Amino acid sequence: MQTMRKEWLEKDYYATLGVSKDATDKDIKKAYRKLARQYHPDSNPDNPAAEAKFKEINEAYEVLSDPETRKEYDHAREMGYFVGGPGGASQYVRVEDLFGGGRGGGATSIEDLLGGFGDLFGTSGRTTRRRQPRPAKGADVQADLSLTFHEALAGATKEINVGGRTVKVKVPKGVADGTKIRLRGKGSPGRNGGPAGDLYVRVHVAEHPIFKRKGKRDLAITVPVTFPEAALGAVIEVPTLEGTTKIRIPPGTPSGKTFRVRGKGVETAKGKGDLLVTVEIDVPKDLTEEEKQLLERFAELTKDRDPRSHLGV
Repeated sequence: MQTMRKEWLEKDYYATLGVSKDATDKDIKKAYRKLARQYHPDSNPDNPAAEAKFKEINEAYEVLSDPETRKEYDHAREMGYFVGGPGGASQYVRVEDLFGGGRGGGATSIEDLLGGFGDLFGTSGRTTRRRQPRPAKGADVQADLSLTFHEALAGATKEINVGGRTVKVKVPKGVADGTKIRLRGKGSPGRNGGPAGDLYVRVHVAEHPIFKRKGKRDLAITVPVTFPEAALGAVIEVPTLEGTTKIRIPPGTPSGKTFRVRGKGVETAKGKGDLLVTVEIDVPKDLTEEEKQLLERFAELTKDRDPRSHLGV
């Protein structure tokens, strides 16, 4: 006979995890992880009720996650009998074993009955050794880390508080918004000598007022140009992460045209990306009288150039 805990008769571990009795190992693990995240002390600081619930969840998972222990638990719940063993240990027994029902007849004397107990606890009078719980890995923990745009591009070492302890997080160069950084062994402590879980840090990168990320390594920027610059061509200065650079705008450049500036993007372990410069023709809103007259003269000179002729209108 295996020794087992008396509270098994008092606690429904399946109900604690919210699963049915015929749930698979995968169902049990999935339910445990969901509840562990919900009631973890890191997510519920100074909440005794959540802490107690977290302990109940771990106790239930410890029993149901081990096939042998789960089998013993199910059997104990079905039969529902415990007897006190030597040294105060509680053991599960079947009534028919105590009274000889398994051998074809009931006990006819106190000696027979005591003999049944002798079989249960061993002829040497020693109690059966309690099976030690198996080591189990601790739960994984999730945390969030906010970075400025430049911190994300340059890389940084930051500190975050997880469960009342400080953990250093090394952020690689060029990390993108939404990236998860895994820190092995920095999660919840293991049980029964098992390894600690992992810490997953989700990175949140603030937006930049003029630059946008394009893929993993490229940067994008929109630069306004005047109509004369686009029509006649020009050399314009555009900002980069390191300062400024110049690009040539060919004559007749349309609005929305994108130019690639090599090596002016985001630097990562795999190399440096490019800067994508999209030009946009700036249309003036407030024209002087002279500017209006010049544009009207230009419109008169170009009235035979219909930019919509290809549309058939």
